[in-house]
Amino acid sequence: MKLIIQKAIAQSGYSSRRKAEKLVEEKKVKVNNQLATPGQIIETDTDKVLVKGKKINFLNELIYIKLNKPKGYVCTNREFDGEQNIFELININERIFTIGRLDKQSRGLVILTNDGHLTEKISHPRYQHSKRYIVKIKEDVKNFKMIENKLLKGVDIGEGNGIARVKMAKYLQDNKFELILTEGKKRQIRRMFELLGLKIKDLLRVEISGVKLGNLKEGEWIYLTKEELNTLKKK
Repeated sequence: MKLIIQKAIAQSGYSSRRKAEKLVEEKKVKVNNQLATPGQIIETDTDKVLVKGKKINFLNELIYIKLNKPKGYVCTNREFDGEQNIFELININERIFTIGRLDKQSRGLVILTNDGHLTEKISHPRYQHSKRYIVKIKEDVKNFKMIENKLLKGVDIGEGNGIARVKMAKYLQDNKFELILTEGKKRQIRRMFELLGLKIKDLLRVEISGVKLGNLKEGEWIYLTKEELNTLKKK
């Protein structure tokens, strides 16, 4: 298959397309033992591509999975002693990556793929992809309108992250809020509520860019349908 070099590297799962472009510019990529050039067309079936001296194996099939992450699992390709990892739940051999990580104590929808280009597109804040959450707090809600307004206006969560805000905040009932984010700052929702003097009892992600968790049980995964994949790519 003929592909632009940076797209081929991204689709191999090695990195995002943006990172691949940078690697080419930094002269860290070789094609058939020659330095690659930006925009170079390669043949993935026959050309030998090295990134930092490591051979890239190109994929014949792109994989797209949705998983219902249970609480207590981490979302990382790295292994740590004593940690439960979401990749333990998925019995495939291909190297895949997480789109939209969740922290250890959160649960719900995670998308995994070996498509580096799509990973960057969905993950990068500049694309403004939406993620929907149901958040239950420990305290009894007394002034939900005030909380909604503060979440919409924004909260300075510190650590160089500046103002964090939600795109939509709606109080449901039973101390639960429905939130939509188009940002993805580290532990953003938890830190915003903490700064409002509220602690989260449960954080569940139910949708990423139009792909919904649905009735998928905790710890289970399935391949995305064609319709779900088209929805992701159109966003």
